[in-house]
Amino acid sequence: MIDGCSRRALLLGGMAAALSGCMTTRQIAPLPVAQRTESYEVDPIYRRQRVPYTGGEKPGTIVVNRDERFLYHIEEDGWATRYGVGVGKEGRTLSGRASVGRKAEWPSWTPTANMMRREPRFLQYAGGVSGGPHNPLGARALYLYRNGRDTMYRLHGTNEPWSIGQAVSSGCIRLLNEDIIHLYDQVPVGTPVLII
Repeated sequence: MIDGCSRRALLLGGMAAALSGCMTTRQIAPLPVAQRTESYEVDPIYRRQRVPYTGGEKPGTIVVNRDERFLYHIEEDGWATRYGVGVGKEGRTLSGRASVGRKAEWPSWTPTANMMRREPRFLQYAGGVSGGPHNPLGARALYLYRNGRDTMYRLHGTNEPWSIGQAVSSGCIRLLNEDIIHLYDQVPVGTPVLII
């Protein structure tokens, strides 16, 4: 008999619930990252959906419209998959063309020197943060390159689903974890990216 825990919480909590034991308080066992936004209501406009696309980019291209807070993965026949995104604060974003130079599942993260200068709270992470649910890059990351060099900007998941639709990051483009997993599975290294 499991005291105070529902079967669903055990299934979703996985190993975390098994290791920490069942709690009798109102705390909920952590959910696997790819499922976390189920408990947070994201504005429906930012939910992944197929939409007509009339722009001039070729199928396979990723287009990020920072003002709209959408990322479009261009498909054949005038369609795109649209994802809601969180974008960088004013003046902290990449713009123009890049390409996916590398992909990573559950990536590690280290703040850049500029991030630590601007926001000293990041100094505590100077040694890096290993991949996992606690990591700000979330479940997957697509590393943006120009001319064969890492721009230090990423398309990545987030453990802060409430930030989708906002301009809050240090420059990267963030998606819901389930969305970055979906996009990650669709795009190879070399995929062209346009950020406007």
